[in-house]
Amino acid sequence: MIYGAGSVDTTSTGTTGNSKSAVTDPNEAQDRFLKLLVAQLSNQDPMNPMDNAQMTSQMAQINTVTGIQQLNQTMQTMAGQFTAMQVLQGTSMIGRTVLTEGNTLGVAANGTHTAAFDLDGAAASVKVQITTATGELVDTIDLGEGQSGRNYFTWKAEGKYSGDTSQLRYSVTATNGTTAVGSTTLAPHAVIATGATNGSLTLELDNGQSVAYSGVKAVY
Repeated sequence: MIYGAGSVDTTSTGTTGNSKSAVTDPNEAQDRFLKLLVAQLSNQDPMNPMDNAQMTSQMAQINTVTGIQQLNQTMQTMAGQFTAMQVLQGTSMIGRTVLTEGNTLGVAANGTHTAAFDLDGAAASVKVQITTATGELVDTIDLGEGQSGRNYFTWKAEGKYSGDTSQLRYSVTATNGTTAVGSTTLAPHAVIATGATNGSLTLELDNGQSVAYSGVKAVY
């Protein structure tokens, strides 16, 4: 129980434009706690003094709060360093081709486009249709059977299309008789830069898009 608490020297207890409603500096919080504890001990009722267990409990509480604040600061520093390290390591991806979910053919290497798709199950018949961005059919590739999981295909525009092939699209039709097999198209694009968003590594692609590194399905 505290008596005469009004005699304690407290600075700026009123509300001003520069005052703060919460203590964020762990050293400041600990200093304020010690001042209050000394005031409490100095002004306690001699007939009903604070017991050792209560004082120990209060000191343990301030030590816990201070430790958590310091731990949070350390973790934030480590997170920033880890992000910077990710971006630095990600530079090794620049110039490489990655597969991410999408249906564009990307830029050809030596005149040959290489793309891929994932099948939900094995298929007896798989066909790939190459179209323009407006949906005009350019070519159809009959791949025959397809296996469950990752499947690759190549295509050359020579003699079939003379426009900008980086803008071409493709779709996959996979069936077992009359039963359709689900597929996910994967677009190939070159990595031109790396960065970070919300602490996670991102890759800048040659088509102007940015993808999270976790969204990369393959690298070649």
